[in-house]
Amino acid sequence: MKFSTFRAAIAISAVLFVGTAFTPTVHAQDKAAMMTKGEKVYKAYCLTCHQANGQGLASVYPPVASSDYIKTKGIKDVILGVLWGRNGKLTVNGKEYNGVMNPIPSNYTDEDVAAAVTYVMNSWGNPGGTTTAAEVKKVRAEGKPKKK
Repeated sequence: MKFSTFRAAIAISAVLFVGTAFTPTVHAQDKAAMMTKGEKVYKAYCLTCHQANGQGLASVYPPVASSDYIKTKGIKDVILGVLWGRNGKLTVNGKEYNGVMNPIPSNYTDEDVAAAVTYVMNSWGNPGGTTTAAEVKKVRAEGKPKKK
């Protein structure tokens, strides 16, 4: 192998390694399985408030469909909300909500949370993206955020 070809291979490997080290990577087949599992978790727990179409309930529960909040805040914030719940004022798609979102019950695993978040991120016009059980575990280990 020529030295320049070897350097190029090392550079490509470094880029690939860095990309996977800091961003959860889910292969297409795994993503499809996560979406299926995530839909089941969503229907079992999230649907009551956020509804089957992700539109929420008028003045009580905000939509997760085409949510500017999700687009702006991103996956980690969604994970935080699912794990620890939310309360207080929240603006979604220009409308203010002031309620309580209960944390997901402890019988749901990090894998369940990752699947549900992946499902929501890839449904109803949201920006897409995936997360993993390892990322959920990391966020959980950081603990409940302090109220600002």
